Amino acid sequence: MGDGRVSAVGGGLLLAGVALAAANMRPAVTSLSSILGGVRESLGASATWASMLTSVPTLCFGVAGISAPVLARRWGMQRVVGVALGLLTAAMVVRVTGAATTVLAGTVVACAAIAMCNVLIPVVVKESFPNRVGMATGLYTTAMAAGGSAGSAFTPWLRAELGGWRLALATWAVLALAAFAVWVPASRGHGSNTAPSAPGSSAESGRSLLRSPLAWAVTGYFGLQSLVAYVIMGWLPEVFKSAGTSASTAGALVGLVLLIGVPVSMVLPPLVTRTEGQSAWTVGLAATAITGFLGVLVAPLAAPLLWSLLIGVGMSAFPLALVLISLRTRNAAETSRLSGMAQSVGYLIASTGPFLFGMLHTVTGSWQASLLVLIGVLTAQGLLGVFAGRPRTV
Repeated sequence: MGDGRVSAVGGGLLLAGVALAAANMRPAVTSLSSILGGVRESLGASATWASMLTSVPTLCFGVAGISAPVLARRWGMQRVVGVALGLLTAAMVVRVTGAATTVLAGTVVACAAIAMCNVLIPVVVKESFPNRVGMATGLYTTAMAAGGSAGSAFTPWLRAELGGWRLALATWAVLALAAFAVWVPASRGHGSNTAPSAPGSSAESGRSLLRSPLAWAVTGYFGLQSLVAYVIMGWLPEVFKSAGTSASTAGALVGLVLLIGVPVSMVLPPLVTRTEGQSAWTVGLAATAITGFLGVLVAPLAAPLLWSLLIGVGMSAFPLALVLISLRTRNAAETSRLSGMAQSVGYLIASTGPFLFGMLHTVTGSWQASLLVLIGVLTAQGLLGVFAGRPRTV
C-alpha cells in the first residue's frame, strides 16, 4: 500500500509538471504579440522583422516535429522535455537584454524549446497515464489555453506597472522556471522514455501515411487551424489597435479569445467523441470564426467583445484536431505516426500564415486584405474538416 501511495503522489507530481509545462506553451508568443507594436517602435525594427517574429513559432514547431523524436530516442522524452524547459527559461530572459536581433534569436530558441514540449508531452501523457488519457489531455489543453490567455491579457498591464516591455516579458520566465523545477523531480521513474515514431514512417505491417488521403486531410486541417491560431496570437492585438482600441484593451480582447479555450477544452473532446462523425463540428467551428472575423473586418469597434467571443470559440478547432488524430487511427502506434506527421507538416504549413498576414498589411497599408485571406483559409479549413471528420481510419 505504501508503494501505491508513493506512486500516486509521484503521478500527481508528474501531472502537475504536465500542467505547468502546458501553461508555458503559449505565453512566450502571446506576451510579445500583445505589445509587439511598442516593442518594434522601441527597437526601431522593421515591419519585416515583426512578420518574421510572428512566423517563428510555427516554423519551429514544424522542424521540431521531425527532430523531437530523434532527440527523444537518443536521450529520452523526459530528459529532452526537462532540458527544453530550462532553455525556455533562459531564452525568455536573454531575449529582452539586447536589440532587435537578440529578441528574434531569443524567440527562436524559446519557440524551439516549446516545440519540443509540444511534440513530446502528449506522448508522455499516453505512456504515463494510459487509463486517464482523456483527463490528462483535458488538463493539458486547458492549461495551454489559460497560459496563452494570461500572456496576452496581463503583459500590457505588466509593462505599465514595471515601467517597460523588457521586464514585462521577462516576468513570464518565472512560469517556465516553475515548470522546470517541478518537471525534473516529477519525471524521474516515470515511463520508459519511448520516443514517438518519425513522421509519416511505416509502422510494422502498415503502409506509409504519406500515401493516405485521410492522413493528409487531418494534417491539412491541423495545419490550417494552427495557421489561424498563430495569426490571431501574433497579429490580432495590432488589428484591434489599428481600429482604435488601446494596447491594454487589445491585449484583453485577445486574452478573451484565448480564455474561451479554457472551458471549451474541458467539454469539447468528450462531446466530439460521442458523435459518429465530426464533420459538422469542423464546419460549425470554422463558420463561427468566420463570423467573428467578418465582424472585425466590417465593424471592428461595433461589438469587439462579441467578435472576440466568436473567434475564441472558432479557435477550439485545436482540441478538435487533437481528437481527430486519435479517432482517425486504430492503435497507439498509428496515433503516434499521424500525430508526428500532422505536427511536422501542419506547423510548416502554418508558418506561412503570420508572415504573409503581416506582409499583406505592409503592402496594402490596411488589414482588410489580410483578414479576407484569413477568412478564405478558414473556409478551406472547414472543407478539409468535412473530409477529415468522416468516421473511418487511415
